[in-house]
Amino acid sequence: MKKLIIGNWKMNLGLKASLVLAKAVKGIKTNNEVGVCPSAFALAGVKQILSGSQVKLGAQNCFWEIAGAFTGEISAKSLKEIGCAFVILGHSEQRALGETCQRVNLKTKAVLAAGLTPVVCVGEDWAKYKSGKSRAFVQGQIKRALTGIKLNGKKLVIAYEPIWAIGSGKAMRAGEANQMQALIKAEAKKVLGQPKAEVLVLYGGSVEAKNAADFLRQDNIDGLLIGGASLKAQEFKKIANIK
Repeated sequence: MKKLIIGNWKMNLGLKASLVLAKAVKGIKTNNEVGVCPSAFALAGVKQILSGSQVKLGAQNCFWEIAGAFTGEISAKSLKEIGCAFVILGHSEQRALGETCQRVNLKTKAVLAAGLTPVVCVGEDWAKYKSGKSRAFVQGQIKRALTGIKLNGKKLVIAYEPIWAIGSGKAMRAGEANQMQALIKAEAKKVLGQPKAEVLVLYGGSVEAKNAADFLRQDNIDGLLIGGASLKAQEFKKIANIK
């Protein structure tokens, strides 16, 4: 089965470095679906480089309004015009700065209305994980983020990233992640009220070439959201080509 591999470059690269990395990964050829998410200022330049390649363009965030006096924001409509295919929403690093599930809900609706694919992030911190509250917490995030969402035949992607695993070098065990992915997919379809909806669930959190295959061979893991490893072209290529 084809997997979805997304590289999240976060705020690690300037414009020049973003274009250099885009040139290094544009030649990826794989049976999987692959995309990268540069900083907003680099989107247009990276899109130009990736044009004609297999690698799709994504954004790291967006605003929920189409236009208006919203200084510093970027709309889903503008991202569509630039050439983005998907948008990451509700990443834990944004949530730590005040992002709420209610805002993620508004953004998800805006992204779908613009004809893009939302990549909605969910995940628990270490305290909730250790106390056995992961499932209830993530189910709550999904319910609040997806209430009132209508896919109307469009695709939804959910990225499960346990916060304690992001950038820590301590990935969740693949089998355990697989169980959470199954729960997330079932809960999302329940909240959407669409049992046949196309919902993909990705895993993210300290994924590298050496452990990526363990996750991708799991039945309920539809792909990966990759941070640090996506900044290394050869590492990212290895992950993208895992069967």
